[in-house]
Amino acid sequence: MIATYRLQLTPEFGFAEARAIVPYLRDLGISHLYLSPVMQARSGSTHGYDVVDPHEISRELGGETELRALCSSGLGVILDVVPNHMAAGDENPYWRDPDRRRKFFDWDEETGWYRRFFTIDDLAGVRVEDPWVFEATHAKVFELVDEGLVQGLRIDHPDGLADPRGYLERLPRIPVWVEKILEPGERLRDWPVEGTTGYEFANDVTALFVDPAGEEPLTALYGELTGETRSFADVAGEAKLELARTDFQREVTHLRRLLHHPRLEEAAASLPVYRTYVEPWSGRVEDADREALAAVPPELRRVLLLEERGDPEFVVRFQQTTGPVMAKGVEDTAFYRWFRLTALNEVGGNPDRFSLSVDEFHEANLEREERFPNHLLATQTHDTKRSGDARARIAALAGMADEWADNVRGWRRLDDPNEDYLLWQTLIGTWPIERERIEAYMEKALREAKRNTNWIEPAETHERRVREAIRALYDDLPPGFEELAARLAERGRRISLAMTLLKLTVPGVPDLYQGDELESLSLVDPDNRRPVDFELRRRLLASKTPPPKLRLIREALAIHSGLGPYQPIDAAPGVCAFRRGEDVVVAAVVHGAGGKLSLPAGSWRDLLSGASLTGEIELGEPPLALIRRATS
Repeated sequence: MIATYRLQLTPEFGFAEARAIVPYLRDLGISHLYLSPVMQARSGSTHGYDVVDPHEISRELGGETELRALCSSGLGVILDVVPNHMAAGDENPYWRDPDRRRKFFDWDEETGWYRRFFTIDDLAGVRVEDPWVFEATHAKVFELVDEGLVQGLRIDHPDGLADPRGYLERLPRIPVWVEKILEPGERLRDWPVEGTTGYEFANDVTALFVDPAGEEPLTALYGELTGETRSFADVAGEAKLELARTDFQREVTHLRRLLHHPRLEEAAASLPVYRTYVEPWSGRVEDADREALAAVPPELRRVLLLEERGDPEFVVRFQQTTGPVMAKGVEDTAFYRWFRLTALNEVGGNPDRFSLSVDEFHEANLEREERFPNHLLATQTHDTKRSGDARARIAALAGMADEWADNVRGWRRLDDPNEDYLLWQTLIGTWPIERERIEAYMEKALREAKRNTNWIEPAETHERRVREAIRALYDDLPPGFEELAARLAERGRRISLAMTLLKLTVPGVPDLYQGDELESLSLVDPDNRRPVDFELRRRLLASKTPPPKLRLIREALAIHSGLGPYQPIDAAPGVCAFRRGEDVVVAAVVHGAGGKLSLPAGSWRDLLSGASLTGEIELGEPPLALIRRATS
């Protein structure tokens, strides 16, 4: 496996349209298509994660005949499987029929309670731990696997399952990746998988390019502009507890029926990770589980760690609840409340960690190579808060903190200073961007924050004032904004190219999100799911001078299958360099002006510039190099 290419399938871009771009993707160097869910979803679905019939391939996407044709068109296929939930509604025959609902779903007929996906009432949790339900909901997927049409599976939200390990052990022996969100420092359990879908790498490679010298001035600036001086951990802890006491009261009430404790909300919000993986049926408890529950009240912790007898269902349900509290409290609330440097507000990230050293980056790559060498490596997905290119521009602010501060202090346009600072970071990270996209983004961001407005009861007056301010801003940009945005864009492009080079060459399987082979300045969904101009990309790839990012991807993927063991190289401060076996050297300037790098003995050639190299080379302009041993 060389590289995956993620496609967000829609009725307008279904199996036939995906098949039409296979020749282009093969020319680019892609080995596997990585498809969004393909099973029959409810009417009008825009994403496919709301399945109503796991036995039928989506008619809107083209049906089973077209899917089979796509699977036979020359690239491998990875399917996105959704075991945790299905749509709750009359379109779903398993929900519509009370007998089937009782069998298939976590549903309490007496109380009417059912396990939801996060806070979404019309997505109900499936009892996939039941062998019969498992077989019934996976029959079509396994049929495609058995026929050799599908070469890998991506498992959506395994943390929602009652028994993640047991579920993964029952899957076919083909490559499997899990959409498991690991917090910084958390290690993936020893599951029978290739790795995760790559958020850890996205956060690491972003932090690698954040200049640590910017931490003090940007922290001071954020406090000065907004009055917010708390750490992100404090803001996140507050948001998690708030959500546990409000949006997740249905889940907490059900937990109290199983074990009454006055501090269940605090307990559910106290974990520093998504969840624990205690197994009441086997007695399995790991040290990581004990560490995760350290802040839980002692009498409750003993039950959750099986040290004291309790209801096994309580242990299972508690573990299924903490993940949603983390996701909604942190990713969908706190990330929209705390904005020291928004490039760090990313799924699986911790914005309190301002930067990552080159040595720490090397350590993460070496561990990945040892434990999960086929781990996916992402810089953008359908769920990221910003594209890699937008994050790169915002990350570059850390290297020009004083200039940024001098300018943004005089730009305020919104009533709320925190919202205003989010607006300016968003604008500077995506400029030029259509006004309508910014308006839509800010509406979503402010509602997710749940401070001045929210999704349930939108504050129309506040939202209107924000829209009016944005429109006025577009009519009268502040002096110096476009000049600063242009300089930042150039720095951001350099960072983005270097991030892309590392993604393509460190241990793991690089994953490209649709359209990201050209500059992609996308925001959170639905902005990142806009149509992609594949004809433009095909023409550019076939041209004599493809754009730098497109060419870099093609050149790096062409040698990917021959990359050897990962060996860090000592380099100048601010330079990340490593060997891949005996014949490939990779180097990138992560911050600062660059520096010198000593190549191993022999003759070398930079695949990006075409230059012949020997001995000591100077990095800086260009700020990256993909070097291969020259052949006679």
